[in-house]
Amino acid sequence: MSSPEALFESSITSLKLRARGKVRDIYDIDDQHMLIVTTDRISAFDVVLPNPIPGKGRVLTQVSNFWFAKTQALVPNHLVDMLLQDVLPDPHEREEVEGRAIVVKKLIPLPVEAIVRGYLIGSGWKDYQKTGAVCGVKLPTGLQQGQRLPKAIYTPSTKAAIGDHDDNIPFSETVTLLGESLAKQVRDISLT
Repeated sequence: MSSPEALFESSITSLKLRARGKVRDIYDIDDQHMLIVTTDRISAFDVVLPNPIPGKGRVLTQVSNFWFAKTQALVPNHLVDMLLQDVLPDPHEREEVEGRAIVVKKLIPLPVEAIVRGYLIGSGWKDYQKTGAVCGVKLPTGLQQGQRLPKAIYTPSTKAAIGDHDDNIPFSETVTLLGESLAKQVRDISLT
């Protein structure tokens, strides 16, 4: 199999482009469904880098589909049983996004990212250095960067728009954003 060219932006004209995220392009199919195309764009530290990695979008889609299937019994997801050829009858459009596109139900996304950390790294390390905690979760003193945590912790963040940074937030803020019942459900399922 030859290496395909990198896809920085999809160019589907038969559907209305709803949004371009940091890595994904989202198209409206109808009132109830969307097509999510995972491009080869690279996002690091909330910035989209100029050089995509060929095939990255296909790999991310395969990984996502694997975990959606594995967690289906634990938490419902947005995947639907619609074939790509039914959504994109044009073979050229279909070929561009084959293996990197999924058809999903239109849902309202939660305004938080549910992050579970097992190691003290990245923004969690920065938070720990300043406060001795990550997202309000107090940790033992003397931990080192990259160290495995005594137990996994739930460290939510905001879901920022392109160009903005996701901010780590304490669980209490997720309660404010989601309500107590849903915030607890998201946390508990994330830690399962």
